[in-house]
Amino acid sequence: MMTKQSTVFPEIEKTIKNLDPATISEERKSILQPLIDIIQSKVSRGQDIRINFICTHNSRRSHLSQVWAQTMANYFNIKSVFCYSGGTEATALFPMIAETLQNSGFEIYQISKNKNPVYSIKYADNEHPIIGFSKKLDDDFNPKSGFVAIMTCDSANEACPFVPGAEKRIPIMFEDPKAFDNTPLQAQKYIERSEQIATEMYYIFSQIKA
Repeated sequence: MMTKQSTVFPEIEKTIKNLDPATISEERKSILQPLIDIIQSKVSRGQDIRINFICTHNSRRSHLSQVWAQTMANYFNIKSVFCYSGGTEATALFPMIAETLQNSGFEIYQISKNKNPVYSIKYADNEHPIIGFSKKLDDDFNPKSGFVAIMTCDSANEACPFVPGAEKRIPIMFEDPKAFDNTPLQAQKYIERSEQIATEMYYIFSQIKA
Protein backbone atom coordinates (compact mmCIF):
# COMPACT_ATOMS: atom_id res chain seq x y z
CA MET A 1 0.00 0.00 0.00
CA MET A 2 1.31 3.42 -0.88
CA THR A 3 2.44 5.79 1.87
CA LYS A 4 -0.11 8.46 2.67
CA GLN A 5 1.23 12.00 2.52
CA SER A 6 -1.99 13.95 2.78
CA THR A 7 -2.07 17.49 1.54
CA VAL A 8 -5.87 17.81 1.45
CA PHE A 9 -7.62 20.52 3.43
CA PRO A 10 -8.08 19.68 7.14
CA GLU A 11 -11.89 19.58 6.86
CA ILE A 12 -11.66 17.11 3.98
CA GLU A 13 -9.20 14.98 5.95
CA LYS A 14 -11.69 14.99 8.83
CA THR A 15 -14.41 13.78 6.43
CA ILE A 16 -12.10 11.07 5.10
CA LYS A 17 -11.19 9.83 8.57
CA ASN A 18 -14.88 9.33 9.32
CA LEU A 19 -15.33 7.01 6.33
CA ASP A 20 -15.58 3.27 7.00
CA PRO A 21 -14.38 1.04 4.13
CA ALA A 22 -15.49 -1.99 6.18
CA THR A 23 -19.04 -1.13 5.14
CA ILE A 24 -18.26 -2.09 1.52
CA SER A 25 -19.68 -5.54 0.77
CA GLU A 26 -17.64 -8.27 -0.90
CA GLU A 27 -20.01 -8.10 -3.86
CA ARG A 28 -19.36 -4.39 -4.23
CA LYS A 29 -15.60 -4.89 -3.87
CA SER A 30 -15.72 -7.28 -6.83
CA ILE A 31 -17.33 -4.49 -8.88
CA LEU A 32 -14.55 -2.08 -7.85
CA GLN A 33 -11.70 -4.56 -8.47
CA PRO A 34 -11.32 -3.99 -12.25
CA LEU A 35 -10.60 -0.30 -11.63
CA ILE A 36 -8.10 -1.19 -8.91
CA ASP A 37 -6.41 -3.60 -11.31
CA ILE A 38 -5.99 -1.10 -14.14
CA ILE A 39 -4.77 1.66 -11.80
CA GLN A 40 -2.26 -0.76 -10.27
CA SER A 41 -1.07 -1.85 -13.70
CA LYS A 42 -0.44 1.74 -14.77
CA VAL A 43 1.25 2.69 -11.49
CA SER A 44 3.56 -0.34 -11.82
CA ARG A 45 4.49 0.74 -15.34
CA GLY A 46 4.90 4.41 -14.47
CA GLN A 47 2.08 5.43 -16.82
CA ASP A 48 -0.39 8.27 -16.53
CA ILE A 49 -3.83 7.27 -15.27
CA ARG A 50 -6.84 8.96 -16.90
CA ILE A 51 -10.31 8.16 -15.62
CA ASN A 52 -13.51 9.58 -17.12
CA PHE A 53 -16.62 9.12 -14.95
CA ILE A 54 -19.69 9.06 -17.17
CA CYS A 55 -23.37 9.54 -16.36
CA THR A 56 -26.37 10.61 -18.43
CA HIS A 57 -26.49 14.33 -17.56
CA ASN A 58 -23.06 14.84 -15.94
CA SER A 59 -24.81 16.67 -13.12
CA ARG A 60 -24.52 14.58 -9.95
CA ARG A 61 -22.92 11.14 -9.56
CA SER A 62 -20.23 11.58 -12.21
CA HIS A 63 -19.05 14.82 -10.59
CA LEU A 64 -18.98 13.32 -7.10
CA SER A 65 -16.97 10.41 -8.48
CA GLN A 66 -14.51 12.64 -10.33
CA VAL A 67 -13.93 14.90 -7.34
CA TRP A 68 -13.53 12.15 -4.76
CA ALA A 69 -11.31 10.03 -7.02
CA GLN A 70 -8.95 12.95 -7.67
CA THR A 71 -8.93 13.78 -3.96
CA MET A 72 -8.19 10.20 -2.89
CA ALA A 73 -5.37 9.87 -5.41
CA ASN A 74 -3.80 12.92 -3.78
CA TYR A 75 -4.57 11.65 -0.28
CA PHE A 76 -2.69 8.41 -0.93
CA ASN A 77 0.10 10.18 -2.85
CA ILE A 78 -0.59 8.38 -6.12
CA LYS A 79 0.95 10.45 -8.87
CA SER A 80 -0.13 11.10 -12.47
CA VAL A 81 -3.85 10.52 -11.86
CA PHE A 82 -6.15 12.73 -13.93
CA CYS A 83 -9.89 12.45 -13.35
CA TYR A 84 -12.64 13.74 -15.63
CA SER A 85 -16.40 13.50 -15.97
CA GLY A 86 -18.89 13.65 -18.82
CA GLY A 87 -22.39 12.74 -19.90
CA THR A 88 -24.31 11.38 -22.83
CA GLU A 89 -25.73 14.92 -22.84
CA ALA A 90 -24.79 18.19 -21.14
CA THR A 91 -27.09 19.89 -18.61
CA ALA A 92 -25.63 21.59 -15.52
CA LEU A 93 -23.83 20.63 -12.34
CA PHE A 94 -26.67 20.40 -9.82
CA PRO A 95 -26.23 23.06 -7.08
CA MET A 96 -26.76 20.53 -4.27
CA ILE A 97 -23.61 18.73 -5.43
CA ALA A 98 -21.54 21.89 -4.95
CA GLU A 99 -23.19 22.46 -1.56
CA THR A 100 -22.57 18.86 -0.45
CA LEU A 101 -18.90 19.03 -1.43
CA GLN A 102 -18.51 22.37 0.32
CA ASN A 103 -19.95 20.84 3.49
CA SER A 104 -17.30 18.11 3.22
CA GLY A 105 -14.47 20.66 3.26
CA PHE A 106 -13.94 21.55 -0.41
CA GLU A 107 -13.47 25.18 -1.40
CA ILE A 108 -16.06 25.93 -4.08
CA TYR A 109 -15.99 29.03 -6.28
CA GLN A 110 -18.49 29.71 -9.03
CA ILE A 111 -16.46 30.99 -11.97
CA SER A 112 -19.36 31.68 -14.31
CA LYS A 113 -23.09 32.09 -13.93
CA ASN A 114 -25.25 30.83 -16.78
CA LYS A 115 -27.42 27.82 -17.58
CA ASN A 116 -24.35 25.60 -17.21
CA PRO A 117 -22.21 27.33 -14.56
CA VAL A 118 -18.52 26.55 -14.13
CA TYR A 119 -17.15 25.81 -10.66
CA SER A 120 -13.65 25.70 -9.22
CA ILE A 121 -13.48 22.81 -6.75
CA LYS A 122 -10.32 22.94 -4.66
CA TYR A 123 -9.24 20.15 -2.30
CA ALA A 124 -5.67 21.15 -1.38
CA ASP A 125 -3.58 24.30 -1.10
CA ASN A 126 -0.99 23.34 -3.70
CA GLU A 127 -3.06 21.35 -6.20
CA HIS A 128 -4.85 22.66 -9.25
CA PRO A 129 -8.60 22.92 -8.62
CA ILE A 130 -11.00 20.59 -10.38
CA ILE A 131 -13.06 22.51 -12.94
CA GLY A 132 -16.65 21.34 -12.61
CA PHE A 133 -19.32 21.86 -15.24
CA SER A 134 -21.64 19.64 -17.26
CA LYS A 135 -20.24 18.41 -20.55
CA LYS A 136 -20.62 15.54 -23.00
CA LEU A 137 -18.20 12.68 -22.53
CA ASP A 138 -16.36 13.57 -25.75
CA ASP A 139 -16.07 17.28 -24.90
CA ASP A 140 -12.70 18.89 -25.72
CA PHE A 141 -12.16 19.25 -21.96
CA ASN A 142 -11.93 15.44 -21.70
CA PRO A 143 -9.29 13.01 -23.03
CA LYS A 144 -9.80 11.52 -26.49
CA SER A 145 -7.91 8.26 -25.95
CA GLY A 146 -6.02 6.22 -23.39
CA PHE A 147 -8.56 6.62 -20.60
CA VAL A 148 -10.71 4.35 -18.46
CA ALA A 149 -14.45 4.98 -18.82
CA ILE A 150 -16.41 4.45 -15.61
CA MET A 151 -20.17 4.22 -16.16
CA THR A 152 -21.82 5.60 -13.02
CA CYS A 153 -25.49 5.14 -13.95
CA ASP A 154 -27.69 2.52 -15.60
CA SER A 155 -28.94 4.70 -18.43
CA ALA A 156 -25.46 5.81 -19.51
CA ASN A 157 -24.25 2.23 -19.22
CA GLU A 158 -27.03 1.09 -21.55
CA ALA A 159 -26.72 4.06 -23.92
CA CYS A 160 -22.95 3.70 -24.32
CA PRO A 161 -22.03 0.04 -24.82
CA PHE A 162 -18.92 1.41 -26.53
CA VAL A 163 -17.04 4.55 -25.49
CA PRO A 164 -14.79 5.86 -28.30
CA GLY A 165 -11.18 6.23 -27.19
CA ALA A 166 -11.57 4.30 -23.94
CA GLU A 167 -9.02 1.57 -23.38
CA LYS A 168 -11.33 -0.01 -20.82
CA ARG A 169 -15.00 0.47 -19.88
CA ILE A 170 -16.08 -0.41 -16.33
CA PRO A 171 -19.62 -0.11 -14.93
CA ILE A 172 -19.60 1.15 -11.31
CA MET A 173 -23.14 2.34 -10.77
CA PHE A 174 -24.55 4.47 -7.95
CA GLU A 175 -28.15 5.25 -7.03
CA ASP A 176 -29.27 8.72 -8.08
CA PRO A 177 -29.89 11.18 -5.22
CA LYS A 178 -32.09 13.10 -7.67
CA ALA A 179 -34.96 10.88 -6.51
CA PHE A 180 -35.03 12.93 -3.29
CA ASP A 181 -34.94 16.40 -4.84
CA ASN A 182 -37.46 18.81 -3.31
CA THR A 183 -38.11 16.51 -0.35
CA PRO A 184 -37.17 16.85 3.34
CA LEU A 185 -34.55 14.10 2.79
CA GLN A 186 -32.73 15.85 -0.05
CA ALA A 187 -29.65 17.11 1.82
CA GLN A 188 -29.30 13.87 3.79
CA LYS A 189 -29.48 11.69 0.68
CA TYR A 190 -26.91 13.77 -1.19
CA ILE A 191 -24.55 13.46 1.77
CA GLU A 192 -25.13 9.70 1.88
CA ARG A 193 -24.33 9.31 -1.82
CA SER A 194 -21.25 11.52 -1.55
CA GLU A 195 -19.99 9.54 1.43
CA GLN A 196 -20.62 6.23 -0.34
CA ILE A 197 -18.66 7.38 -3.36
CA ALA A 198 -15.90 8.81 -1.15
CA THR A 199 -15.67 5.54 0.77
CA GLU A 200 -15.38 3.47 -2.38
CA MET A 201 -12.78 5.79 -3.91
CA TYR A 202 -10.86 5.61 -0.62
CA TYR A 203 -10.93 1.81 -0.82
CA ILE A 204 -9.84 1.77 -4.49
CA PHE A 205 -6.81 4.02 -4.02
CA SER A 206 -5.86 2.48 -0.66
CA GLN A 207 -5.29 -0.83 -2.44
CA ILE A 208 -2.63 0.51 -4.80
CA LYS A 209 0.91 -0.68 -4.11
CA ALA A 210 4.05 1.23 -5.09
